[in-house]
Amino acid sequence: MAEKLNFNVEVRERTGKGGAREARRNKMVPGVLYGGGEDPVAITLRLNEVIRAINSGQFLTSTANLVHDGKKQLVIPQAIQMHPVTDIPMHVDLYRVKASQIISVEVAVHFHNEEQSPGLKRGGALNVVRHAVELNVRADGIPDQLDADLTGLDIGDNVKISDIKLPEGAEPTITDRDFTIATITGRMAEVVDETDEEAAEADEVEAINQSDEDEGEGEGEADGEEESKE
Repeated sequence: MAEKLNFNVEVRERTGKGGAREARRNKMVPGVLYGGGEDPVAITLRLNEVIRAINSGQFLTSTANLVHDGKKQLVIPQAIQMHPVTDIPMHVDLYRVKASQIISVEVAVHFHNEEQSPGLKRGGALNVVRHAVELNVRADGIPDQLDADLTGLDIGDNVKISDIKLPEGAEPTITDRDFTIATITGRMAEVVDETDEEAAEADEVEAINQSDEDEGEGEGEADGEEESKE
């Protein structure tokens, strides 16, 4: 599991647009802390820590330690607003959680051993149905990723959620079926075959037309010879 994110925060005394603008001028990111049976609290986070968390690729899919006055609180980022032009983080929402609390979070699926898939070797394509799977999982047990093994899969084979090892105690939020994560398809090969067939048919038609023209020219020459003999 990746190293846990840390956010050093301060309580934001001045709220509203004015307080948010002041925080951004000081290279801070305004935010709100929710949940845990407590009232929402306006906070500010350090801009460099938020950017580092975003660049980690785990910002909205893992818990973090919120640090205030030397005390730590486990939180999970719920939402982030980015500037439409500069992509600078403008606002962050954090939600209080307990380590043993079951939460719903999307986890990215990574595919491995493509070179060991007979279907892909034969020109098939990996059709990804779900790039991420939503899990119900303990807040302290969120995996960095889900691993899908493509070894031995041929054209027409599927990767189901039952084929992926989940953390202990975790389960997908969809429980009424063994849903598909990805399939190995032969669609690309079929398209190439159809194109080749169409090209072959076109060549055949052209050859037939050319043959008819040649026969017509031959008949014309023969008629001309007969007329000259007469």
